[in-house]
Amino acid sequence: MKSNHEIDYKILGEELQAVEIELDPNETVIAEAGNFMMMDDGIRMDTIFGDGSKQQSSFMDKLFSAGKRMLVGESLFMTAFTNTGNLKKRITFASPYPGKIVPLDLSTYSGKIICQKDAFLCAAKGVSIGIEFQKKLGTGLFGGEGFIMEKLEGDGMAFVHSGGYIVEKQLMPGELIKVDTGCIVAFTHDVDYDIQFVGGIKNTIFGGEGLFFATLKGPGKVWIQSLPVSRLAGRMMEYSKGGKEEGSILGGLGRMLDGDNS
Repeated sequence: MKSNHEIDYKILGEELQAVEIELDPNETVIAEAGNFMMMDDGIRMDTIFGDGSKQQSSFMDKLFSAGKRMLVGESLFMTAFTNTGNLKKRITFASPYPGKIVPLDLSTYSGKIICQKDAFLCAAKGVSIGIEFQKKLGTGLFGGEGFIMEKLEGDGMAFVHSGGYIVEKQLMPGELIKVDTGCIVAFTHDVDYDIQFVGGIKNTIFGGEGLFFATLKGPGKVWIQSLPVSRLAGRMMEYSKGGKEEGSILGGLGRMLDGDNS
């Protein structure tokens, strides 16, 4: 028997997705602040301290879990939405940027999924949202976005979101893929995660892809996104500052030749 609340859901949309969750009486879903979209009347909203797990009993347990959440840039608090009525109620959460929402039944993945620190959207009450330090020295020093990740633990449903298109890969034992650290959305706990130096002086200086790959080695399942929000934000910043201009090979020099001296 599951210890987490069992919830039904429906994914809405194609590229700008939302997840509609159906709550039976007294069922609860937890979410990060800012992901709520809409809900039926009769659902109570409570701010909770900690990681959302029902197993936390003492104030010190909650304080410790809240402190860990701060390390990954999340709020000290989460929001719990409970159906207080006698009929089924619906609540909807939206992805914060264009992409896909990935439903994860933790009971089918041995009760644990590792994900990027900004990927969690919402989950059934009882799912614990903690942090996962990458223990290898190379990963810790050079992992960048992938150094400190979140872990989702329990036997209920959890939902994470990605940027752009989502690629799911089932890795065979010993099978290894190399991925940009920002493109990792999530992976099962049995996947071996490490960092590898790109190598080659020309690649290092002129490659434009960073100095390191993330390596993911099977067995296990991985979810990879085509457009990390950090990449999108970086490109938008470059264009806003005039660092790159579509249609001009020479950039700033091209603008000067075109008579634009601003």
